[in-house]
Amino acid sequence: MAARRPVRGTVVAWHGLARTGRDMDELAAHLSARGWRVLCPDMVGRGLSQWAEHPKDEYCLAFYARIARELLVQLGIEHCHWVGTSMGGAIGTVAASGYFEPELKKRIRSLTLNDNAPQLAQPAIERIKAYAGQPPAFDRVTELEAFLRTAYKPYGFLTDAQWRRLTETSTRRLPDGRVTPHYDPAIVGQFIHYPDDYLIWHHYDALDIPVLLLRGVDSDLVLKDTAEQMSTRGPGARGQLQWVEVPGCGHAPALNVAEQLKLVTDFIERAHQPAAAVAA
Repeated sequence: MAARRPVRGTVVAWHGLARTGRDMDELAAHLSARGWRVLCPDMVGRGLSQWAEHPKDEYCLAFYARIARELLVQLGIEHCHWVGTSMGGAIGTVAASGYFEPELKKRIRSLTLNDNAPQLAQPAIERIKAYAGQPPAFDRVTELEAFLRTAYKPYGFLTDAQWRRLTETSTRRLPDGRVTPHYDPAIVGQFIHYPDDYLIWHHYDALDIPVLLLRGVDSDLVLKDTAEQMSTRGPGARGQLQWVEVPGCGHAPALNVAEQLKLVTDFIERAHQPAAAVAA
């Protein structure tokens, strides 16, 4: 039997607002094959996680950061690299800043923001609120798949098998037998109760770690002007920001094709090297 190679480190891959950890399957498989331990949680109110007992208090970035701290502490993870799509990127930003949970600042060694920024375009937020707050229900899973193919067309290229898996892992059965996306519609209350929750420049400015920004070239959520501001503030001003425009995508790249997987992997592996090795 071949010897099992040691784990190089841990990567936490966190999904978007109305999504699940299964969106990170390709990234997890790719990184795992290179010796990384990859955690892809379902945030409270999504997928296989329970729904919030107190939605107003729990569907917000401060509570999400608390969950992240408890997860890392419980699993004994002293250091990790964070990859976050959309909401997952915002959670990573506030976690790595240490503002809500100070001890997370020393645990996160790099941050990949997949179409997320410290300021989001309001028209896109309204679009997300409109579809996420009132998820449709369908008689058949195939009808749900057709809806998801339209809603998430900006993800870019997915094979038929990937669309089928995305649908199967995003399906919740209602009491009347119909199917609907697998999340608590109350998650959109975050935008009502905490209207500036995603305005997090002060968190971004406090980051002192390498940051990779992947911006879908057609994104309506992360505007190019915002990315340019990021390049002059916080990690950008310190030369710690790598900004890549991802072709063929809007909000947000699916992290499922070779070019995107290579970008994330190369960034993490560079950030993981000791400073002396990088300097050499």
